[in-house]
Amino acid sequence: MNSKIRARLIISIAITTAMAFASSAMGQKGMHMPKSSSDSPIDAQQPSGPGALRQTVQTQCVLNWQQHHNPAPCERVVLADPKNGDSGYAIIAAPGGGAHYLLVPTRTMAGAESSELLDPDAPNYFAEAWRARGLLSGFVGHDVPRTVVGLAMGIARSRIQDQFHIHIECLQQDAFKALHASMDTITEVWSPITIAGSTYDALRITGEGLDASNLFELLATLNEDARHHMGNYTLVVAGMQFKGGAPGFVLLAGSGPSGEILLDSTCAVAGGGG
Repeated sequence: MNSKIRARLIISIAITTAMAFASSAMGQKGMHMPKSSSDSPIDAQQPSGPGALRQTVQTQCVLNWQQHHNPAPCERVVLADPKNGDSGYAIIAAPGGGAHYLLVPTRTMAGAESSELLDPDAPNYFAEAWRARGLLSGFVGHDVPRTVVGLAMGIARSRIQDQFHIHIECLQQDAFKALHASMDTITEVWSPITIAGSTYDALRITGEGLDASNLFELLATLNEDARHHMGNYTLVVAGMQFKGGAPGFVLLAGSGPSGEILLDSTCAVAGGGG
């Protein structure tokens, strides 16, 4: 567990201090980058610090998409209104590498405590993150089944970036085993479950996708504290195939360790390398 947390911290710190990956990604996708006046291997013009992720999406991915229809350095940019850069989301590869992507809203919002997430006109970010899971298959080199895919939203106290984002990865193998061992006991009523030594509350969601589910509204039904202090909670979504072949999900909520520790960028559970 400690090694997993340390690995997550390394990835998070990499986002804040090594956004130079954007420069190489732009070069690969054919976007011209202004030359730096410094001989440093890290372009001084690249965003850094707690705002790096937000700035990269807003000032590079979105502008490049609007001006050149090229999402670099992101993988994708989706805008409901092509002229309004705040109207959608971007998918960007996590700088730590591996089968690990981030969905990032193009509008500024800090985290689960942001009122914008309850705006009925806001995109269903978890549904869009689930739709982007095909990127994992592209990285691993073969189809990644829904039953090994996980999405996670971190907890506010462990936040290093000041922009809301959702992790898209595979489930860590122990988490995969624990969830599938317990799936028949998980219902549409919140109930406790222990995974990797930590207790979460679990809820069953049925359906092929997440379009009909507002996970933040579901979190608000967990208890009074969750309703008023969503930033104190982490969310994890695990793809499932329930008995009889019915597709669905298990939603985990907790106020302990941040849910990213249940994910694995090597995608070992699906035969990935690393």
